[in-house]
Amino acid sequence: MASCPRLSLIGPTDPRVAQPPEPIPPTGFSGHGLACRRGGRLVFEGLDFALEPGGALLLTGPNGSGKSSLLRVMAGLTPPVAGNLAWNGESLADDPGAHRARLHFVGHLDALKPVLTAGETLAFWVAVRGGERAAVTRALARFHLEPLADLPCRFLSAGQRRRLALARLVASPAPLWLLDEPSTGLDEASTADLLAAIAEHRRGGGMVVAATHLDLHLQGAASLALQDFAPRRAA
Repeated sequence: MASCPRLSLIGPTDPRVAQPPEPIPPTGFSGHGLACRRGGRLVFEGLDFALEPGGALLLTGPNGSGKSSLLRVMAGLTPPVAGNLAWNGESLADDPGAHRARLHFVGHLDALKPVLTAGETLAFWVAVRGGERAAVTRALARFHLEPLADLPCRFLSAGQRRRLALARLVASPAPLWLLDEPSTGLDEASTADLLAAIAEHRRGGGMVVAATHLDLHLQGAASLALQDFAPRRAA
């Protein structure tokens, strides 16, 4: 029986104790000593992770603990105030554009244009990454959106809009998926479609990081509790 992909997590470091440098994993996506500031407040610090191909990481913690902030750091949208990120052992700072090209970020907003149809929306993302038109059909089928293919997005319900935003993951492949509360607005059947898409992505060596308040039941996924990396108060 094949073993689950390995994901290692390193706890927050004590700044008063000298720490040896952590080796950068030769494959996958990793971060070391990450700290993030939001609105003038330090949200987390001393955060390490290492995610190998086929792996999944669930970000947990109360509101305000930094789950969304960490996803934005991972996506290169927010620079960390400390620490570094690496892809296959190479620092992301060396080529941030290449990193943005290899990921999908699905946040709280669905990022849909009201005048475009569901099919046109997916066709746009396929064209951005140079994919084939058949990918649109596959993505619509994965999230059971075929009957809505010719409907402008302004007529879609909240749940349908969320499914269309997630269908972009399938239509326009990228090795790294960063998902912020991806099951919000989904019913049980649509959540099952999401889990099936994630499982297929991981079988192909893809990686997933998801912030969630719910248990998404991702087999072999590791969990990272953001409250464990809250800044330490001065004595």
